[in-house]
Amino acid sequence: MRDLTQRVSVWMADRANNAIEPGSDLPAFDTPLLGCASGADPLFGMLKQDIGPQFYWTPQEAYRLAFPDEDLEPGELSVIAWVLPQTASTRAAHRKARDMPSIEWSRGRHYGEMVNEGLRRFVVEYLARRGVHAAAPALLPAWGRALSPRYGFASNWSERHTAHACGLGTFGLSDGLITPAGKAVRVGSVVARIALDPTPRPYTRHDEWCLRAAKGVCKACMKRCPAGAISEAGHDKQKCKDYIRGVTAPFVEKEQLGFKVNSCGLCQTGTPCEAKNPTAPKGGRGAAG
Repeated sequence: MRDLTQRVSVWMADRANNAIEPGSDLPAFDTPLLGCASGADPLFGMLKQDIGPQFYWTPQEAYRLAFPDEDLEPGELSVIAWVLPQTASTRAAHRKARDMPSIEWSRGRHYGEMVNEGLRRFVVEYLARRGVHAAAPALLPAWGRALSPRYGFASNWSERHTAHACGLGTFGLSDGLITPAGKAVRVGSVVARIALDPTPRPYTRHDEWCLRAAKGVCKACMKRCPAGAISEAGHDKQKCKDYIRGVTAPFVEKEQLGFKVNSCGLCQTGTPCEAKNPTAPKGGRGAAG
């Protein structure tokens, strides 16, 4: 795992792979954090039952979609996840935004996800060169959206929940993943037929690093949301989606990039969890993968 972490860091340090927009000298993301979990970790089965037994994939199910002729047990698989932290300059620009996203954030949302997709392919190809079969579930043709009976909008494979299982963070009131590098991040993952030592999960609850859940003292993400989609009850996905699709995406097309991007993320900056785990001891960001 250490070798893979180093290889990913080198790949991300190359501006040809990690740029805020094509041709830019500015990175889209800072140094990534990596973690992993066993494909047999019972949390993956719990996530399937909780999110959607009819559609949500376990690591074994995702892997078999990529390699249908292979017969294997869940314990033969490892799930590798990463966190890509937004840069300080992107966060600073977005912190000043109120009702509409900053152009820096919109670039990071669009071109940054291209970086994330490139990293998924790089990890799969790197492992393949070592004779290890791997697949990025989010890039599989069968990946798609679904409706969770409990949570509404969902998908076959959640990158945030996967990162949570891999020891990289817990959820906040806004449904964002609070990581050792904060909540202003993007995440990705692959499933590989290799045995790796799992990253310890330094938490026992899914919301342990959220100040509101841990101490009842924070409403920052509620105040930052221009759609009123975050409340004491949590994150209203429909309100959030309506605001992004109906307000911010057209704004990005008209005023920023010339095409629609589902950019918002205002709840990810201007909060105590923007760039750190706010429940960690003072001076530390919390455990890192």
